[in-house]
Amino acid sequence: MAVDELDTRILRLLLEQPRTSLREYARVLGIARGTLQARLDRLERDGVITGTGPFLSPAALGHPVLAFVHIEVTQGYLDEVGDALAAVPEIIEAHSITGGGDLLTRVAARDNGHLEDVIQQLIKLPGVVRTRTEMALRERVPHRLLPLVESVGRAAAARR
Repeated sequence: MAVDELDTRILRLLLEQPRTSLREYARVLGIARGTLQARLDRLERDGVITGTGPFLSPAALGHPVLAFVHIEVTQGYLDEVGDALAAVPEIIEAHSITGGGDLLTRVAARDNGHLEDVIQQLIKLPGVVRTRTEMALRERVPHRLLPLVESVGRAAAARR
């Protein structure tokens, strides 16, 4: 599905003003509320919009330590280890990767000792060969999608 210029304007509003009503979005965009709802439904159906809700801070939830743990997995155990990671609440993200390791996880912990406990829990999972941990010191670029949305919008406008 191609995202067009109007779609990117809708996405920008959702990112910049997430708590605004659909009626207000439609007014700002100069389109009918039904048009907006149809566009939103299509963007959700096509997987462009994957969820709604607040962004939460692990640090504000008492887990200020952020680490990236690379996990090397025994061949044939990737699915099993991935399923086991989903049961560890401190794992806030996990991806299959290429390069040094098979999985990259993002881990939130209360302190360094708690992080070590989580890593020890990971090492004990069947199929885990070894881990390598990198600690985050400071966030330099927060999670963001608006620059990407704007780039897609410029490309859509250029195609017209």
